[in-house]
Amino acid sequence: MFLGVDGGGTKTAFCLIDPGGRVVAEAKTASVYYLSEGLQIVEPLLRQGIGEVCAAAGIPVSGIAYAFFGLPAYGEISADVPELDAVPARILGTGNYRCGNDMICGWAGSLGAVDGINVVAGTGSIAYGEHEGRQWRGGGWSELFGDEGSGYWVAIQGLNAFSRMVDGRLPAGPLVEELRAALGLAVDFDAIDVVVNRWHGDRGKIANLSKVVTRAADAGDAVATGVLREAGRELALLVDVGRAALEFDAAHRVPVSYSGGMFGSAHVLSSFRDALSLEYDLRSPLLEPHIGAALYAARLHGHPLRAGQVRPAASLPR
Repeated sequence: MFLGVDGGGTKTAFCLIDPGGRVVAEAKTASVYYLSEGLQIVEPLLRQGIGEVCAAAGIPVSGIAYAFFGLPAYGEISADVPELDAVPARILGTGNYRCGNDMICGWAGSLGAVDGINVVAGTGSIAYGEHEGRQWRGGGWSELFGDEGSGYWVAIQGLNAFSRMVDGRLPAGPLVEELRAALGLAVDFDAIDVVVNRWHGDRGKIANLSKVVTRAADAGDAVATGVLREAGRELALLVDVGRAALEFDAAHRVPVSYSGGMFGSAHVLSSFRDALSLEYDLRSPLLEPHIGAALYAARLHGHPLRAGQVRPAASLPR
């Protein structure tokens, strides 16, 4: 069995596939994004998820032939990498695995682990691509001074627009009432209390407000629509930079795909599409990131699988 682990900003997803590409079992735990709570959260959550997915598959942990762990923030704090690399060995009892950033899961899933570029826009944003053995990463510079186009970035732009609308610095639109309802505000200035004092600036809770911005845009709010369209353009810029870095031939139509919740917004996706030139072959995602992680594990083990071979167990004949 091949194990894939995708550690996103809000959850960690686990998947086991067999050598024929059948998805045998899946599981979920809380996010292993450790920058706010510390490295000590990583091992218990990975141990829990591996235990659950193996139990669902009816196999012992020793039945895992190879694993890939896509971990959020991996490689962004060099001092933490040795510890993150060591954690799976304590759970699996073997060295048959590799760790990397969770952006690889999005790429492997969306494009089936073929040359091209994938952009992830969930809680944060990042891009990853491969071409003839070259690897490239762009974005992912944290919510404090990067992650443009992400759920967190969209939410912050939305909160800023709310403050301006309430002040009268911008014409009020549907965003005002949407955020008042979402935050449970009796007084508009209580937004500070909710986000700063009660939530303590929690990354996931703030990013979830991107859904409020999307609802306001769907209700006709021009400012909210502008925020989402700018998000799409920021994400497309990553693709242009990645194409140059990976040295694709000028005549090559580069495969491009996407993953993450922000692409569920029609405003973001259409803006992303509009900002890409004809030099790109924009493809809908083939597989979810955690399944992509398992596909990548199989490839690392020397047992490459095509995306078309990967099927959920329910879709196969009994």
